Amino acid sequence: MKRVLVFGTFDGIHAGHRFLFQKALEFGDKLFVVVALDETVRRVKGRMPCWSQTERLDLVQKEPCVFKALLGYPGDKYRVIEEIQPHVICLGYDQKTFVDGLPEALEIRNISVRIVRLDAFYPEQFKSSILFAKRKSVA
Repeated sequence: MKRVLVFGTFDGIHAGHRFLFQKALEFGDKLFVVVALDETVRRVKGRMPCWSQTERLDLVQKEPCVFKALLGYPGDKYRVIEEIQPHVICLGYDQKTFVDGLPEALEIRNISVRIVRLDAFYPEQFKSSILFAKRKSVA
């Protein structure tokens, strides 16, 4: 069974995320999704997510394409990759976090994995920062 891994914030699930999950699953048999910790989102994006990490994890796990959703680890962002041992890591079209230095970090940890950048799905329409802006302003 070929394991595929994607990771992200997933601050509200929308058609763009579902497109990402479906496209990623084309590279394997089981899709694992790592949901960013609240503290990671705050550090990377400079704000807290609208939904808590537990809520986001639950939303992602309910998606039909997802075999298993799990949270990342504080302090060691590559530990979860070591545990899952994916055959393929699929990156979102706009994903910048973890991308710089990812091949080198994986090589140091002796993890051999294919890294694929996926296309966008109507990014001007399906993006959490656009779709959930109202909720963010209320939160």
